[in-house]
Amino acid sequence: MKKRILFILTIFMLVCVSVHAQNILTAGNFFKSVSEYYATIKDYEASFSITVEETQMNGKVSFKAPNLLRLDFDDPKDQVIVFSNNKLLMYLPLSNATLIQEVDGSDDMAEAGTLATPQGLYLMNRYYFIAYENGQDPEPLEEESTEMVVKLILTRKTAAEGFTTIKVAINPETLLIRRIQAVTTDEREFDFSFTKYILDTNIPDVRFVYDSPSDSNNYYNFLYTE
Repeated sequence: MKKRILFILTIFMLVCVSVHAQNILTAGNFFKSVSEYYATIKDYEASFSITVEETQMNGKVSFKAPNLLRLDFDDPKDQVIVFSNNKLLMYLPLSNATLIQEVDGSDDMAEAGTLATPQGLYLMNRYYFIAYENGQDPEPLEEESTEMVVKLILTRKTAAEGFTTIKVAINPETLLIRRIQAVTTDEREFDFSFTKYILDTNIPDVRFVYDSPSDSNNYYNFLYTE
């Protein structure tokens, strides 16, 4: 009788351990589910804010798969950044300058902005180690916030990557990225926040065609100018 009770208890404990193990979602698997969801999104628009050191900026971001991205700034007013077919265009109204560059992700702000895209997520998954920052359970976005997110921290696998660490806060219900904090090799931090997502509205390609003012000064290949 005792052996039978012990056997039943052992089976019960094994079942409990098995169920608990199934409830543990690794950070890599969670990130994969987010990446797979973003791959199904045809386009989106969202409000964004950017903090770089003491500078704060905000505006609206538009994305269309596979690689069209546009940031329209409210502050600085009328500033625009457009990614289209591996070309980066930046209009800086305060300097009345248009910067144009064939790019591979060499501009820090532009690269940070592209992280919240299917391609960006793919590259993070490939070139970074992924872990939970504090655990798999949702936690407040920030102190005293009622908004709950899952927080991941990514560390680069090699010194070739432009960001040493990337922190990503994700809404566990929608699987949409709420915040990205990326630290460059020279210890500059880019803090992107995304709100008010609108998905799959058939954004036309012309949305990503931008003509800067005719009197602006154009600078080509500015990233490589000595």
